[in-house]
Amino acid sequence: MSDQVTYLSTRGGVEGWSFEDVLLAGLAPDGGLFVPDVWPMLSEADLEDLSTADFPDVCAAIVTRFAGDTFSPVEVRELTSAAYRSFQDPQVAPLRDLGDQLHLLELFWGPTFSFKDFALQLLGQMIDLVLSKRGERLTIVGATSGDTGSAAIAALADRKSVDVVILHPVGRVSEVQRRQMTTVDAANVHNIAIDGTFDDCQDLVKAMFADESFRAEMRLSAVNSINFGRIMAQVAYYVWAYLRLDRRPFSVAVPTGNFGNAYAAYVASAMGIPIESIIVGNNANHGVSRLITSGSLSIQDVVPTVAPAMDIAVPSNFERLLFDILGRDGQLLASTMADFRERGVLNIPAAEMAGVTSLFRSAWMADSAIEGYMGELYRTHGVIVDPHTAIGIAAARMRLDLANTPVVAVATAHPAKFADTVERATGVAPDTPAGLAGIADLPERYASLPADLATVEAHIRSATRSH
Repeated sequence: MSDQVTYLSTRGGVEGWSFEDVLLAGLAPDGGLFVPDVWPMLSEADLEDLSTADFPDVCAAIVTRFAGDTFSPVEVRELTSAAYRSFQDPQVAPLRDLGDQLHLLELFWGPTFSFKDFALQLLGQMIDLVLSKRGERLTIVGATSGDTGSAAIAALADRKSVDVVILHPVGRVSEVQRRQMTTVDAANVHNIAIDGTFDDCQDLVKAMFADESFRAEMRLSAVNSINFGRIMAQVAYYVWAYLRLDRRPFSVAVPTGNFGNAYAAYVASAMGIPIESIIVGNNANHGVSRLITSGSLSIQDVVPTVAPAMDIAVPSNFERLLFDILGRDGQLLASTMADFRERGVLNIPAAEMAGVTSLFRSAWMADSAIEGYMGELYRTHGVIVDPHTAIGIAAARMRLDLANTPVVAVATAHPAKFADTVERATGVAPDTPAGLAGIADLPERYASLPADLATVEAHIRSATRSH
């Protein structure tokens, strides 16, 4: 293809990589995150052709633009069909009208009832196909603040080409989220409970990739949203929402911790989808909100909240946006991130932030406000949502006059994954999907380790060779 997209690192040390290599590598060798050298565009003719397409076809159109000739057209359609075949709603991502120009994009009908299934079901299919062609095997590592781990495990359990190692912070994911990971009885799945926060887990994953000998020895790859394949797959549902709104300009409201879901909306905008605002909702760990409103971020202690998937101090995917903010200057980005790690403070000049603040809005809520809004939403609309989704909807109402533009709030998890919080906030216990029934009675399998790189690496060596 003459217009083949290639990939470079945000930190300037790598360029010209293919999608296939980016998919398998996850994190760039220089510690940066992969991004396309140019944004592939969706023309009006493309969008007209997709206006009556089903979700797998919309997703296939996105994959084709980012993956180039990694897969044939037939393979792409087979991959997207297989990825979304198990979703429990026939539309895959139904768009629900809540009135007053507010719409709820339900992204929780996959096998683990989280929006993470959209990317990881596809990523699992793609990785397995590439590895089978190459006759290779990888060790896939990931850190999770709640849903990524279970979605990755559901996508990759029992696949012969990979070992899956997931790190989660002890006591900082819900019981349902933990059990969705630790009750999976598959020899290639290895769960590690880290004594620390999600940021500690994420730092351990990045440190493993930075350890060149360990990375080569274990053939490491990543399924966190540091893998651009994850971002690519998430772009599809923003395009889908636009098509379901009869191609009207709209805004999106996204609850976020690690910024991947919000960044995917930014990518959709860069590809030509007319997104007027990206409204970011945070809990009490509102680093993203501070960045957007002030251009400043300082590393602070993580506060446990009722929305644990967002209990993150440093949003990894903001580096991708920062790369564009800094004019795609990899060396400047690398020195900025090194300074941030050394001093614990990131300050972006107002002139550079102007482009961000013109597109992004933000708001944050404490636990009491989150639960209060969940109750109000149930009383006024009869809608039960999980605490993360509630933050996104509330942020939309706080930051925009909904009468002026359609707003799509993304529902990121099924309410049953946070049943205690939902019942406390609304007085109603959410229905339990069949896929979650009985999970409390299954035995768990995981190792408990300190946030120490040598200890974690030694355990991974042992665990992945023992089966």
